[in-house]
Amino acid sequence: MDLKIKDVAELLRVSEVTIRRWLNDGKIPAYRINHQYRFSRIEIEKWMLDCKLKPETLLYPVGERPEEDAKQGQQQFGLYRAINKGGILYSVPGATKEEVIRTSMKQIAGRLNLDADVISELLLDRENLMPTALNHGVAVPHTRDFLLQSPYDVVVVAFPEKPIAYGALDGEPVHTLFFLFATSDKRHLHLLAKLAHLSSQPKAQKLFRTAASSQVILDYVRDWEGIIPAAV
Repeated sequence: MDLKIKDVAELLRVSEVTIRRWLNDGKIPAYRINHQYRFSRIEIEKWMLDCKLKPETLLYPVGERPEEDAKQGQQQFGLYRAINKGGILYSVPGATKEEVIRTSMKQIAGRLNLDADVISELLLDRENLMPTALNHGVAVPHTRDFLLQSPYDVVVVAFPEKPIAYGALDGEPVHTLFFLFATSDKRHLHLLAKLAHLSSQPKAQKLFRTAASSQVILDYVRDWEGIIPAAV
């Protein structure tokens, strides 16, 4: 189902006035039906991951503020917690995108009480619609047709044995995959924004390219995420 202005404003944590201004300026993809704007969810995700929206705009879901997070410790370190929960896979075998995704799901699905074949098909359907590769050798496989029935989000980092072709805009093969399983649409976009922002950091790129140890990656994500509120 495509989105209305109100839906997009809620998901992106901005006002409807801001959405209308972006529409007038041609900054956000949309189409019209009976003189009303509609938005494709997949196009909004692509627009966001192409860094056409400042990542800081999506760091906190609707109703969640940095000062509250600092007290509760729940959302400020949302990506760190999700990766810590999901874990990191090394040397995942596979010569193609499909092989790496299917092999990864065989290791991941059981821990999340999911069917490996079903979730693999959903992820691959999403890839067929539009590759989830960012720049710098990073991809974020996810599906818009699935939300995790759990109290917590999960992000699993997977390093293939060898970089794989992925259809990235910059043409680089992918060496790092972040499998994203969120518990709500807002949390989904929240984590996508953070991953897009994280993958633009030179130090993070080096850690991913060299498949650093899980502790090194977790420490970096925790420290990086901890200073984000100072820039918001």
